[in-house]
Amino acid sequence: MRPVPQPDPATPSGGRWRTLVLGGARSGKSAYAESLVGAAPTRYIATAIPDPADTDFAARIAAHRARRPAGWTVLDGADPATALRDAHTGPTLVDDIGTWLTARLDAHDAWDAPRGTITPEMDALVSAVGQYPGRLVLVTPEVGLGVIPATRSGRLFRDEIGTLNQRLARACDDVYFVVAGLPMRLK
Repeated sequence: MRPVPQPDPATPSGGRWRTLVLGGARSGKSAYAESLVGAAPTRYIATAIPDPADTDFAARIAAHRARRPAGWTVLDGADPATALRDAHTGPTLVDDIGTWLTARLDAHDAWDAPRGTITPEMDALVSAVGQYPGRLVLVTPEVGLGVIPATRSGRLFRDEIGTLNQRLARACDDVYFVVAGLPMRLK
């Protein structure tokens, strides 16, 4: 991975530095995001809520855990909008917005509800990102490059994550798109 410019305390954002990392499945987006914070004592907000019966997903979570430095503070299954209300002295990494969105849709039983049902929670997340006072890296899936999903729930997820990603990109200082492990700077 290429080194990335580090935040400059003299930036117009007052020393804050927010980065959004997008990519498809297995693109290397999480590994790239982790490289952005390096070995600093990082607060890692893991948004996944594991299903004990899903061994494949459990293996993915285990691979992420194995990569993390021992000194990181991990908040498993945390809501990032709530967690970001508390500043952290080091970087904060949120992985990933797609699993957070899925959990929110599940919590509201919104898979068959009208689009926008969870807009208030998306608003709270975007606001928390925009107001966060420190170094912040967000990981999110890019799902708009493929075919139109065959199911209503698939289309709902694609539409909601697409809208949320646009809003988060506007709130962030840097945006990277990762393909085949290669980061491309978009903003």
